[in-house]
Amino acid sequence: MLVLRVLENVLQPSFVQKMTVLNILEKIAADSQIIIDIFVNYDCDVDSPNIFERIVNGLLKTALGPPPASTSTLSPVQDITFRHESVKCLVSIIKSMGAWMDQKMTVGDSVLRKSFKSDTSLERYSNLTAEDGTVPDYELQQEMSSELSNAATLEQRRAYKIELQKGVSLFNRKPSKGIEFLINTKKVGNSPEEVASFLKSNISGLNETMIGDYLGEREDFALKVMHAYVDSFDFKSMDFGEAIRFFLQGFRLPGEAQKIDRIMEKFAERYCKCNPNSFTSADTAYVLAYSVIMLNTDAHNSMVKEKMTKSDFIRNNRGIDDGKDLPEEYLCALYDQIVNNEIKMNADSSAPQSMQVNSLNKLLGLDGILNLVSWKQAEEKALGANGLLIRQIQEQFKAKSGKSESVYHSVSDVAILRFMVEVCWGPMLAAFSVTLDQSDDRIATTQCLQGFRHAVHVTAVMGMQTQRDAFVTSTAKFTFLHCAADMKQKNVDAVKAIISIAIEDGNHLQEAWEHILTCLSRIEHLQLLGGEGTPTETSILYVPNTENDEKLPKPQSLKRKGTLQNPAVMAVVRGGSYDSSTVGVNSSGLVTQEQIKHVIANLNLLDQIGSSELNHVFVNSQRLNSEAIVAFVKALCKVSISELQSPTEPRVFSLTKLVEIAHYNMNRIRLVWFRIWNVLSDFFVSVGLSESLSVAIFVMDSLRQLAMKFLEREELANYNFQNEFLRPFVIVMQKSNSIEIRELIVRYVSQMVLSRVSSVKSGWKSVFMVFAAAAVDERKNIVLLAFGTMEKIVREYFHHVTETDAATFTDCVRCIIKFTNSRFDSDVSPNAIVFLRLCAVKLAEGGLVCADKSSDDGSYISVVTKNDSDLQSFADMDDQASFWVPLLLGLSELTSDSRLAIRKSSMDVLFNVLKDHGHLFSRTFWIGVFNSVVLPIFSGASPVVTQGSPTLKSPRTDGSPPWDPDTSAAATQSLIDLFISFYNVLRSQLPNLVSVMAGYLKSSIQGPASTGVSALFRLTVELGSRLTRDEWQEILIAIKESASATLPGIMKILRTMDDIKLPESTRSSTTTTESSSEQGLTKDDIEDDNLQTAAYVISKLKSYIAVQLLIMQVVTDIYKMNLYFLAAHNMHAIVETFSSITSHAQQLNSETALQKKIKKICSVLQSSEPPVVHFENEAYQNYLSFLQDLIKNNPSISRELNLRSLVTVCEKILVIYLSCTDYNYSRDKKPVETPVTHWILPLGIARKEKMAARTPLLVSALKALSCLDRDSCRNYIADIFHLLVDLVRSEHSSTEVQHALSSIFQECIGPIIMQ
Repeated sequence: MLVLRVLENVLQPSFVQKMTVLNILEKIAADSQIIIDIFVNYDCDVDSPNIFERIVNGLLKTALGPPPASTSTLSPVQDITFRHESVKCLVSIIKSMGAWMDQKMTVGDSVLRKSFKSDTSLERYSNLTAEDGTVPDYELQQEMSSELSNAATLEQRRAYKIELQKGVSLFNRKPSKGIEFLINTKKVGNSPEEVASFLKSNISGLNETMIGDYLGEREDFALKVMHAYVDSFDFKSMDFGEAIRFFLQGFRLPGEAQKIDRIMEKFAERYCKCNPNSFTSADTAYVLAYSVIMLNTDAHNSMVKEKMTKSDFIRNNRGIDDGKDLPEEYLCALYDQIVNNEIKMNADSSAPQSMQVNSLNKLLGLDGILNLVSWKQAEEKALGANGLLIRQIQEQFKAKSGKSESVYHSVSDVAILRFMVEVCWGPMLAAFSVTLDQSDDRIATTQCLQGFRHAVHVTAVMGMQTQRDAFVTSTAKFTFLHCAADMKQKNVDAVKAIISIAIEDGNHLQEAWEHILTCLSRIEHLQLLGGEGTPTETSILYVPNTENDEKLPKPQSLKRKGTLQNPAVMAVVRGGSYDSSTVGVNSSGLVTQEQIKHVIANLNLLDQIGSSELNHVFVNSQRLNSEAIVAFVKALCKVSISELQSPTEPRVFSLTKLVEIAHYNMNRIRLVWFRIWNVLSDFFVSVGLSESLSVAIFVMDSLRQLAMKFLEREELANYNFQNEFLRPFVIVMQKSNSIEIRELIVRYVSQMVLSRVSSVKSGWKSVFMVFAAAAVDERKNIVLLAFGTMEKIVREYFHHVTETDAATFTDCVRCIIKFTNSRFDSDVSPNAIVFLRLCAVKLAEGGLVCADKSSDDGSYISVVTKNDSDLQSFADMDDQASFWVPLLLGLSELTSDSRLAIRKSSMDVLFNVLKDHGHLFSRTFWIGVFNSVVLPIFSGASPVVTQGSPTLKSPRTDGSPPWDPDTSAAATQSLIDLFISFYNVLRSQLPNLVSVMAGYLKSSIQGPASTGVSALFRLTVELGSRLTRDEWQEILIAIKESASATLPGIMKILRTMDDIKLPESTRSSTTTTESSSEQGLTKDDIEDDNLQTAAYVISKLKSYIAVQLLIMQVVTDIYKMNLYFLAAHNMHAIVETFSSITSHAQQLNSETALQKKIKKICSVLQSSEPPVVHFENEAYQNYLSFLQDLIKNNPSISRELNLRSLVTVCEKILVIYLSCTDYNYSRDKKPVETPVTHWILPLGIARKEKMAARTPLLVSALKALSCLDRDSCRNYIADIFHLLVDLVRSEHSSTEVQHALSSIFQECIGPIIMQ
């Protein structure tokens, strides 16, 4: 303790004594094990003082010297000697710590844990609880009985001590908060008795005043603690004066009277309990205690002039013993005892120590350390080795002599160094920084720099990031590279120290690399400006003022004339702060020639550092471990960005070094290199998108150099690294606004691919993505340049693309498809379609016959939609088959392009490819292609009506433009051709094909319906003999359902006419105008909206009739062409189709009111009326002809049923005709009974016209009936005889009806009657 007292005496020390102490400490510090053992056995022991901490803090005080404005007995020489020696001791301490660490780590006694990377090591131990199986902290003082202990236990002890000191410090400020903290952290038990015992023992530096203040509190828990505290004393057989003296030795009475009252009241109660016969009651002891306290203060306070006499003391205590006086002899003895021997606390007070710790904490605040410029020490009293000090030390030794002998601990785990560093790093940083800043002595500054190096070594290896960065930053600041005008030799030595740190401890620097690399960048910059020769073009990059000025001019040298106005020179001369990246830029005024000469003289000092030393740092990157090299690259990228963003002269020093270290470390394992490239990739992208054209060009060129080197390395299959290192080209190509950069990237990528085409593997993906971005570029030269390279790849190097995997070929196809979307249609888009076909030819020439690897049921193939994820449905196929998928899907997507030429061309190519190379596909693959490539082209086809002609919507639902009729017809015919050509393979897909064609028929638009009809007819003609009866039934049922499906829609449309009201009008008796109708209506009489609605309804009705007639015609044609291939149930399907259509026609004709309204509107619109009557006539005529032919040519197919159908149809025809002759005749019922008329009026012109329209149909029906044989006539004639009679009595407009009727009566009815 004497040594520490001498060390801590700063103002009035003895020079000889203090030098002796410093020499002793230097020798102790030289032994690394002693330093460790001191910390372990003292600073980690709760019962021992912090010897190591006090040594370090004492050395700091000595290194800083006497505080400003204080008086000292030291001469300046002595003061400097003390400072240098103390710094030397601190350097020896940190050096020994590093040596011990290196020794232990080399021997391998312990391994650094990953937890070293955290700066919160104490948190692990501060939260230990008894529930976790660990001993509570307040019991740790009684353990550690073994001779050796592991580092974990010592860490707990150290953590316990630090936290206990924290609680004591809090108690000495706010007692209640301190007790609460100590209880919560389990340093003290939570019972009042345990807290009282802690306060009474006071082995942790509690302030006696604060103890008394807390004991006097009136809160419930504090009151219980005070009671427990007093009850812990045994006053038995003690004199009252001795008892109160013994009681007050552990604390100082508070100043508040109420607090004193509570304490004295409890003391009196306890004393009387221990000595029941001493006083009559506790009140006597209570009053006497107060008197004794007042007497002690009066007798021993120098401020009290008139002292209390013995008689005064006796008079003050009269009648206090329950109205009686205490014996006068007793009071006189008590008076003499107090006056002669003051009641006071123990001599070993911790208040000075607490004050010392607080002042030291203020001195070592982190902000003050890292930004140390000026400081102020708290004044302290001079301490001398006088008799009082010796007596106090002796008393401390005596007090501890009764304790058991302490256990000596020894550790070998380097983890203990973390706690030592946490204690000493602040004082060391302050001492080294202040000395290095204030002193120019070479020896002293060298010592400080060595201290920085050793401190960085220890903190870096131990993973203490905050401390490591603090030492590295301080060293970097002292290089003065940011302020070259003030540079001295010690700053050059700091530069050398930085380089040494980089080389020796590079594996542990992590984020601190940024400070070191920033220094290297500034060194190179200053050497460049101070040199005589011309630097290389990779040193300084000039930002041109105009777009055309892209050259890299030679930078200005400080030694050249005419540089006074150069911004970079002015910035260097003016200097700035360490953290400023724009030093001196915004300063006003020019620099003088004298200032430049001064800077040049200082820069000459940097000649001591050669370029080889700088390069050694970068070359040494090959030796960094995997974590360190990634941190190194991250830091170098940050420094490079700051260089390139310089407002005066953008530089590329760090950028060129990035290329170099990438080359140096290219042979690292793939996992490490992948992490490095992730950093570099982001860097190249961010800088490549720079607004500075010259910077972006240089970065892209650097990336090209790296890429060329990477392509020299062979990449195995299924790896993705080439794609990763080419990705920056893709991102910059997609995001850059610079035309020059985009063109440059296309040229670079083209050059790399064509020169290293055999080495490209996964890189094809990025290559095609670059070209895909170029395909949609706004500049024609970029598009043509990329397209030219793509042409060369497809025509000459196609096998390199397909030798990788299917994904690469997919990217190739997508890229070509992008070119089909180019705005330069005439030059690029058509040729891109040709390239897609060329890709198919290349695949076919390669003999990519798809092996069927799964069962033929194709269960894993599903109909897919057009998106990229659909390729997954082919994942289980043969690898060769997967090459076809992207090509076919790409062509399929192009069929919905907005440009007519592209649609037709892609359609032709797609179906030609399938027809020409479909024989290479397996059955399973063919089914997959048909469902996922071909059919989706037609899926969802629906009609849209424009102002011109109706068209068919594209088979996409993404808003693509509609198909024109020609494209639709060509696509459908190509589909039928394809299906016919590969019918044996695709036979199972007939229902899907028929469904597509049925979709055309359901469109209710004549154009698409005509396309569907033609396709179905051709399908049945080509495959008629090969279709089974079930397949025929599939086709015929689809046609029937198509015919029926449209009726609800058209009827719903017709119902909209009910809301249109036409004005009543009379026939004009005068002349009519051109716009007059037969009823006298004009366009002005009908609202425009109603007129448009009516026009739409009429158009839809005409289209519907046309489609129904087409369906009927195709059914008739299919029947005639395939009569002998159809079975009975097939014929029934045809019958149902005719029946359905005739029913539709009859339903439409029954809407007489609607027809009249339509007729009026058509006259107004001057358009033809919907051929409703014609539709009904044709429907019945075709139905009748079919039944006649069926009965004639297929008598075996349900003859009786067909005869019944024939008679029923004829009956309906007769009713339709008769309804035209007589108003009382209904289509749905027989004529009503009418009164007998004696004359018949002739028919009007209108009725005669209706009858004339129905006459051919009636004649056909009558002829069909006349052809019935005698038996059939006998069976069915009764049902229609009344109709025949009505025909006889009706007036006819044609003689054909009479002839047909005559034939029936003669050939059919007559023979029956004559029998």
